[in-house]
Amino acid sequence: MKTYGGSEHAILLDVIVAAILGAISALFGGVGTGAAVAIIVFLVLLSMSIRIISEWNRMPVLRLGRYNGIVGPGLVTIIPLIETTPQSIDLRVISTAFSAEQTLTKDNVPVNVDAILFWQVEDPEKSILNVQSYMDSVQLAAQTALRDVIGKSALSDMLAGRDIIGKDIQVLIESRVVVWGIKAISVEMRDVRIPQDLQDAMARVATSQREKDARIILAESESLAADKMLEASKKYQSDLYAMQLRSLNMMYEMSLNGKNLMVFVPTDSKGFSIPTPLGIMGIQEMAKQNTQRRLAEQPGNSKDKAQAKQKRQ
Repeated sequence: MKTYGGSEHAILLDVIVAAILGAISALFGGVGTGAAVAIIVFLVLLSMSIRIISEWNRMPVLRLGRYNGIVGPGLVTIIPLIETTPQSIDLRVISTAFSAEQTLTKDNVPVNVDAILFWQVEDPEKSILNVQSYMDSVQLAAQTALRDVIGKSALSDMLAGRDIIGKDIQVLIESRVVVWGIKAISVEMRDVRIPQDLQDAMARVATSQREKDARIILAESESLAADKMLEASKKYQSDLYAMQLRSLNMMYEMSLNGKNLMVFVPTDSKGFSIPTPLGIMGIQEMAKQNTQRRLAEQPGNSKDKAQAKQKRQ
């Protein structure tokens, strides 16, 4: 990048100082009208030669139409009527909003996409000499890059991987604007809008999938509960008193609802025995049946022995 200044800048300052000294001497020497005219001309030329450039800006200098360098920041002087500064270049990070409307994706779905490009001028000389309007050109390049990437991507990829799509757009923009001395920092996808009927269809698909998952989970839960209940029934079958305690516990849980509740449970209990759904006599009968079954299953025990034992009881 060519920088304006050096010996030419020093010569211009000497000329300005000499003009100031000449105007002062003419004013105090009594020249009168000529001195006043000289002072006015000097002030006009001085106002045309001075530029104050901010820290984040740069200005190109053209001498008789030819590029002569970049000036800034601070107080800068140019040769009036010979040198010009056509525009100011901002070196800060700039955000540019761009969009693509009714663009077809890879699977032929029309979408409207809004995005933001963050970019920065790295070489002011290239941004002045290689492109007419670098800001408008960057926005147009971003829009065309966005349309190219949308046309190569499916809708599901755009909705699920916005960061990946943004990276692809950034790389494509970078390849187009690097010759203009501009760096594409990042691309952020703000919004992806699809037709309303397609949104409704996707919502129905998502709802159906969730209902399917819920029913599968419910069926799995029922299967696990059935396995546990079968295991518990085997334990209650082997130990009748465990079943008795479970029955009493169920009656206790029913009484905790805070309302007046009366439950009639038919039992075979007698005297001061604790009433249960099976009753004391029922428990004894089930105990005899379990004993007979175990004796029948044991090897070496005949059916006659079991019947004899039953008769003795």
